[in-house]
Amino acid sequence: MHIVVCIKQVPDSAQIRVHPVTNTIMRQGVPTIINPYDLFALEEALRLRGAHGGEVTVLTMGPPMAEDALRKALTYGADRAVLLTDRCFAGSDTLATSFALSRAIVRIGETFGAPDIVFAGKQTIDGDTAQVGPGIAKRLGLLQFTYVPKIASIDLDAREITVKRRSEGGTQTLKSRLPCLITMLEGTNEIRRGSLDDAMRAARSQIVKWSAAEAGIEDLTKCGLRGSPTVVKRVFAPTTRAEKATQIDITDKTQHGVADELIAAIFTRQPALEHELAFDGGQ
Repeated sequence: MHIVVCIKQVPDSAQIRVHPVTNTIMRQGVPTIINPYDLFALEEALRLRGAHGGEVTVLTMGPPMAEDALRKALTYGADRAVLLTDRCFAGSDTLATSFALSRAIVRIGETFGAPDIVFAGKQTIDGDTAQVGPGIAKRLGLLQFTYVPKIASIDLDAREITVKRRSEGGTQTLKSRLPCLITMLEGTNEIRRGSLDDAMRAARSQIVKWSAAEAGIEDLTKCGLRGSPTVVKRVFAPTTRAEKATQIDITDKTQHGVADELIAAIFTRQPALEHELAFDGGQ
């Protein structure tokens, strides 16, 4: 079984800076870490390899310094690491990122064997969009499972996988054929401590580095800022509201009594809302 895990090197969220002109994240001088959600995806991939055999390839797109994140992933036990790096990728939004990563996964399949599962974290802490994983699945024509807390079972002979998926209504149990893409939730497993042998191997390992051309990307208009339709108009910290919240005393009140008082307080602050609701109800 061949598993590809997409990770991202992200700036420490406590020290993020934003460029005042381009509104893109400034990474120079900011400490970086592996996106925490991606670690749960990596751990699940390593567990599946331990149970069923195979190889785990870790993939990231970023500047040359992203090699540090890949070496960290190797210390956890990944078999190989691929860095997709090229100046033309600078400023990529989720659409351009998913395009570049999907092309790199195709190249990985041609070089190291077609992946049975592509893993990613549910989202990144810098973008918070949760769009890259599904975007990769769409471009590769893969069935996708998002917000997965658990892999229930895998039958490699039948090429089937069963997963638990968290949804608004509860937990779904879904079965699909391989290959597929899975985005893992946080807290789904316990991240292992890398062994000394893996740490030594990671220090000696040669990271596979591909430019856009080496990854088989021919249409550069789909990469970087040129391939990113998303425009960040302004980045700002929300101002603190001067008005304090109103507390409702619920002592000795029933649930219906609390609800009535809450509704009354809302209508007192928003008198037009009561009129609108009454009008809509009359229709």
